[in-house]
Amino acid sequence: MNKKDEIYRKVSPQIVDFAFDAAVAEVFPDMVRRSVPGYETVIPLTGLIAARHAPENGKIFDLGCSLGASSLAILHQLREKPVQLHAIDSSEAMIDRAKEQISDSRCAFYCADILDTDFTGADVVVMNYVLQFIAPEKRLKLVSRMQEQMNPGALLIVSEKIRFTDEAVDELFTEIHHDYKRANGYTELEVSQKRTALENVMVIDTHEQHYERFMQAQFHDVKTWYKCLNWASFMVTK
Repeated sequence: MNKKDEIYRKVSPQIVDFAFDAAVAEVFPDMVRRSVPGYETVIPLTGLIAARHAPENGKIFDLGCSLGASSLAILHQLREKPVQLHAIDSSEAMIDRAKEQISDSRCAFYCADILDTDFTGADVVVMNYVLQFIAPEKRLKLVSRMQEQMNPGALLIVSEKIRFTDEAVDELFTEIHHDYKRANGYTELEVSQKRTALENVMVIDTHEQHYERFMQAQFHDVKTWYKCLNWASFMVTK
């Protein structure tokens, strides 16, 4: 049974930067479903899109796989099709729990830094809610290296929180997002303390910045396939 997220329920004298540690891994399914609008739509659709694009014996990467939700969705949609699915996360706690949930022989888990990952021969790369935690100055280099190493016609699936250049619009959607969290049972204290914890580790780009980065990395086509408030998902084709 998934444990309820109560990490920020009590007043903390000092809020440390958010980290995907053992405490977060333990409550992650509850945390992400109550915090990310559209999560329960994006993950199954990621599975559908990835499976549609993956060839037989193809190579798939699930980057920042956390507990393996996207990997599981992909494997479910692939049915018995043979593929190699590489699920990668830098959090040992996340990888350990993911291994407990997925025993499919087509999926291999790795505790590693995606900045050091070799994407050679990739047909599909999934990066759901991950790029926002990569240092901004390293994002273009990572995406460019993916483009260089992926197979011709390969697909990159990216989901991210986004911000808006119009400050009034950005503030409105931020407030509605906080309302969403409150409606899902988070207290004002929890919303405030988690926002502080994420402030230095989650740097959000605009929709335009994502699009421009994909173009700079020489991907030839970008489609926004999902958008809800200040969250968006992209299909990016080499």
